[in-house]
Amino acid sequence: MFDRIPAQTLRILILLAVFAAVVLFFSAVIEGYLNARLFNRISTSVAIVAMIAVGQAFVVLTRNIDLSVGSVVGCVAYFVGGLLAAWPGMPPVLVVALAVLIGAGFGAVNGLFVARFGLPSIIVTLATLAIFRSVLVESSDGSSITTDRLPAWVPGFAQANAAEIGGLQLRWMVVVALAVVILAHVFLTRFRAGRQFFAIGSNPDAAKFAGIDGARTVFWAFVLSGALAGLAGFMFLSRFGNITVVAGLGFELKSVGAVVVGGVNIFGGSGNVIGVLIGAALIDLIDTSLVRWELVSEFWREAVLGLLILAAVVADTLLSRRLMARRRRMAARQGTVGAEKRA
Repeated sequence: MFDRIPAQTLRILILLAVFAAVVLFFSAVIEGYLNARLFNRISTSVAIVAMIAVGQAFVVLTRNIDLSVGSVVGCVAYFVGGLLAAWPGMPPVLVVALAVLIGAGFGAVNGLFVARFGLPSIIVTLATLAIFRSVLVESSDGSSITTDRLPAWVPGFAQANAAEIGGLQLRWMVVVALAVVILAHVFLTRFRAGRQFFAIGSNPDAAKFAGIDGARTVFWAFVLSGALAGLAGFMFLSRFGNITVVAGLGFELKSVGAVVVGGVNIFGGSGNVIGVLIGAALIDLIDTSLVRWELVSEFWREAVLGLLILAAVVADTLLSRRLMARRRRMAARQGTVGAEKRA
């Protein structure tokens, strides 16, 4: 039965099973764990993380990594918040567009150094992580953006419900995140331009021979990562309102974790953004649950996340090896059967 299930579908099914097991475990050790508040809190938080993780997935598919996404989220949240404090009458559509464009600009800087100058992405984005954060610190002059300086529709967006069933609230933030995931999935699987990201990560030389511009594809991967981090920055501003210079800290680890746990190969070339969404939900579920579990110290939360990423990489590597071995055995069997028929 498992031989008939595609590898990506199998990964998603395993992720869903792990997610259900985590829910059952924490419901057994934390009193009053399962309630509507848990769904509302986690779904809103996942909407932001998933947005960043989808952008990160584009980069990882091309054998690269973007460690600057947390700084981009913080910068966009602060800069857009400052613009709204100065000009509260700005149209919402323009505000969101500015957030996306500012984020795309940061992504273009990363893409330029990685794609055009051939520098390692981990070095470039580690440097821009610090540079972008320093720009935020210097430009803020130690001040913060507070909710009372923002137009009412900004914090109101984070609280607005698209639907409500009983106590379960489906926020518009979640709807936007789901729309982004679906669009990214369709783009990557149904369009030639989307499949180029897989081609570059799978075999750069073969992709170049096929006429795919690797540098341009990598550049646009970083632009998309920055643009989605910019959109997440606006959502972060809407959800929290009070923005300081440390806004967005830690999203680097969460986004990479969601991508790897979600089944995107850290070495590029394969993955599924649906899995990334489930990975983001799983990471946020564990992170939120550990806060409520008194047995685990807060200092162990990052360690648990690191172990989860390590386990996901090991599992993905072992699964990939088994799948390749299975394909070789099936090909050998088919060759043997074909030879017997010809004989």
